[in-house]
Amino acid sequence: MPMGHTATAQAGSGGLTATEHRLANGLRVVLSEDHLTPVAAVCLWYDVGSRHEVKGRTGLAHLFEHLMFQGSGQVKGNGHFELVQGAGGSLNGTTSFERTNYFETMPTHQLELALWLEADRMGSLLAALDEESMENQRDVVKNERRQRYDNVPYGTAFEKLTALAYPEGHPYHHTPIGSMADLDAATLEDAQTFFRTYYAPNNAVLSVVGDIDPEQTLAWIEKYFGSIPSHDGKQPPRDGALPGTIGGQLREEVREEVPARALMAAYRLPHDGTRECDAADLALTVLGGGESSRLHNRLVRRDRTAVAAGFGLLRLAGAPSLGWLDVKTSGGVEVAQIESAVDEELARFAEEGPTPEEMERAQAQLEREWLDRLGTVAGRADELCRYAVLFGDPQLALTAVHRVLDVTADEVKAAARAQLRPDNRAVLVYEPVESAESAEEAEDGAATDTDAHEGADK
Repeated sequence: MPMGHTATAQAGSGGLTATEHRLANGLRVVLSEDHLTPVAAVCLWYDVGSRHEVKGRTGLAHLFEHLMFQGSGQVKGNGHFELVQGAGGSLNGTTSFERTNYFETMPTHQLELALWLEADRMGSLLAALDEESMENQRDVVKNERRQRYDNVPYGTAFEKLTALAYPEGHPYHHTPIGSMADLDAATLEDAQTFFRTYYAPNNAVLSVVGDIDPEQTLAWIEKYFGSIPSHDGKQPPRDGALPGTIGGQLREEVREEVPARALMAAYRLPHDGTRECDAADLALTVLGGGESSRLHNRLVRRDRTAVAAGFGLLRLAGAPSLGWLDVKTSGGVEVAQIESAVDEELARFAEEGPTPEEMERAQAQLEREWLDRLGTVAGRADELCRYAVLFGDPQLALTAVHRVLDVTADEVKAAARAQLRPDNRAVLVYEPVESAESAEEAEDGAATDTDAHEGADK
């Protein structure tokens, strides 16, 4: 029988509770009752992401996320989607540097179906995985890369900045989408080995949140997941530790067909789960979190040199987090002018720190975002899995905001002074170029105008 403990609302959790259990095969289970609406969310996090990939096989974690929807031992083809949506539910899956997750939100009376579906593909996906499904999803992922990265303005920025910010050979040097060459090189045997290594119950956390009967839910989980064998062949991810700062400015200019010049930068920041990371998050929120932020007020409202200016945090647990600066210029404004203004604002902030009003606003903004995540059964299920997989304790999800509210203005100023500096960033500068087609159209248009003018003179 699964082992667990009784739910007890923690101080500062807003009355939310979660119970933890572990099956004999190692599967961690987190349950949280919420009878406000007759729905239940199922979320399954596997402790595998792009940081676990090896050179020459980038993109395999994301490719496998797609393969998980291609059928399993008892569910053929597109049956997973059809069964969930036919029961009135919604579903999806995502891949990141540090995890792969799958989730369904179902009417309460269909919860058992969602649990059975997730258990079936965890336990029997290899029975359905073949060359045809491999080729089908390889093409899907390659098309996704084209649509989201290669063929959209600024689409390669995330990939390029990540490669600059993390040195060659670092587990976070490449993004989850992977390269076209590596996607082409992936074999069916690669996928089968990947599944056996990482898609085991002892490498996963399952959370169920919503209008549930915990005892019945746990009985279903034991029934469907309990017989799936564990696997002990997983190797730990490569060490992602780096010095606290980059130690110099890394820079790349990109000349592409984009609507306007852009300045993008990634600053190396503390690991997620630390007080220093929370302080950095507040600093970025004051500087670039929305239309009341310093950078928006300076660049968009006052100087009118930019049409958009934002500064956000990519939280990472296994490597330094990144502060993402993104500014799109206005009209013919040069990037150098934007960069100078940004550096002025960052230097002023590092010297003065946030005002009391800015601290209050930034903390309220992060609190609202936390409430938004925990306010839905799906969001809460995801957060419980996140804290269980990355930090070992799902209960931290219920009190995370109080650690942010406890950070002081002096700590925020110290975070800015230590790391929001020109020598601690990777910079990407976009310069627009005219496409061959646009140039040809302009040339044809000019010729047409000339002909028309000449015809009028005659």
